[in-house]
Amino acid sequence: MCDIADDASDLEMLNVEIALANRPKTAIEFTGKCHYCEEPISKGHYCDAGCREDHARVLWAQKQRVVA
Repeated sequence: MCDIADDASDLEMLNVEIALANRPKTAIEFTGKCHYCEEPISKGHYCDAGCREDHARVLWAQKQRVVA
């Protein structure tokens, strides 16, 4: 027989599952290559901080090119 603690635990697990299902997807997926210079990497999205910063600048510049 279920008691109030079991019901609360089930509700909490349901809320966690719903939150995980509805969380935003990452914008960049791991490909095994740096997203800026395409050098092979074993983890992360960029080979170093310089590539990350350069790619951020490129993405920012592309966002600024909005056609009115």
